[in-house]
Amino acid sequence: QVQLVESGGGLVQAGGSLRLACAASGHSFSMYTVGWFRQAPGKEREFVAAISWNGGYTNYADSVKGRFTMSRDNSKNTVYLQMNSLKPEDTAIYYCAARTLPTATMIPSQYIYWGQGTQVTVSS
Repeated sequence: QVQLVESGGGLVQAGGSLRLACAASGHSFSMYTVGWFRQAPGKEREFVAAISWNGGYTNYADSVKGRFTMSRDNSKNTVYLQMNSLKPEDTAIYYCAARTLPTATMIPSQYIYWGQGTQVTVSS
């Protein structure tokens, strides 16, 4: 069992930066693949980024490539999402999710554990 808690969301102007963190409790988190997803009002949850268990592989949605960077520190049981050059269309609730299988999939239903989310609002 893994519990995930996101933090770091907030209000930022377009062009600004935020760093989200996802802290995990529970054993063997270092063996989990972790993903970030987001959901804007009236829209479906969408993939943002994912990282392999050792951080050696990352996968990004085209909409965030070159602006967002995902990393992890297994010694702290924490995964990060550095978001730069933020745009108003990045406004959403951001969720982290974890799965035991190694593939850094983009499909939300293939992740078992989810956090409660953190709100990111980008003003124009």
